[in-house]
Amino acid sequence: MAMTAQELRPAGLAFDAIAPDFDSRFGAWRSVAAQRRAVRGALLEAFPARGRILELGGGTGEDAVWLAARGFGILSTDASPAMAALAHAKLAPLGGRAEIAAAEELEQFAERHFAAGGVAFDGAFSNFAPLNCVEDLAPVARGLAPLLKPGASALLVLFGTLCPGEMITEVLRGRPSAALRRLTRGAAPAKLARREFSIVYHRRTELVRVMAPWFAPAGRLGVGVFVPPSAAEPWISRRPRLLRTMESLDRILAGPLAALGDHVLYRFRRTDAP
Repeated sequence: MAMTAQELRPAGLAFDAIAPDFDSRFGAWRSVAAQRRAVRGALLEAFPARGRILELGGGTGEDAVWLAARGFGILSTDASPAMAALAHAKLAPLGGRAEIAAAEELEQFAERHFAAGGVAFDGAFSNFAPLNCVEDLAPVARGLAPLLKPGASALLVLFGTLCPGEMITEVLRGRPSAALRRLTRGAAPAKLARREFSIVYHRRTELVRVMAPWFAPAGRLGVGVFVPPSAAEPWISRRPRLLRTMESLDRILAGPLAALGDHVLYRFRRTDAP
């Protein structure tokens, strides 16, 4: 895997720092697993069997590996070299690979991909909100467009902007100021591994606007409408029966109540626009 040195953006530095402990830190949380199951079901529904799939902000490659084990050809990308290296080690035995590529630089990645003889993908996805670390999504849309075949699906999972589950959790934890943070317009401060970066809670109308004309909206699902956010851990993991009930409710109401999810899965279809 070719991994050239590059100047990391603040979010990339933060996730680079926690990469060695990322899977052990989040992997045992049942709420995260429940939300992953919801997204993975949507991926299987959207992508053609054994298709070639591009992942944006893939982290340590958990979702990419899951797809590769089911016969998909996977190229996972991430802004963090440490995350990409971990993902590549998991994917290589399954015929996949991971590369360093920040979502903001997807246009340059597309140029390198095709210059190296690469072909367009049958689908793309981004799970658990790495695109919320990108302030301007327009370059992402421009870069993603040539990488996908006409008619291909792009499934983008971003933070919801009105999450009652997080509001309740933060109030109960004695952090009422955090309960309304998703209403913030523009860049909001975030911190991980004592490293500061910014996140943006992108609105649906803004996302649809920047994805046009190359992508048409094709529906959305709430991910974690009743299943609580990770802020409820480890409390919710100790109550598996309650969590199973919440997950069942999500399967029924993920469509009608999509806007209330901890995350929202936006599905787009690649148009014929050049």
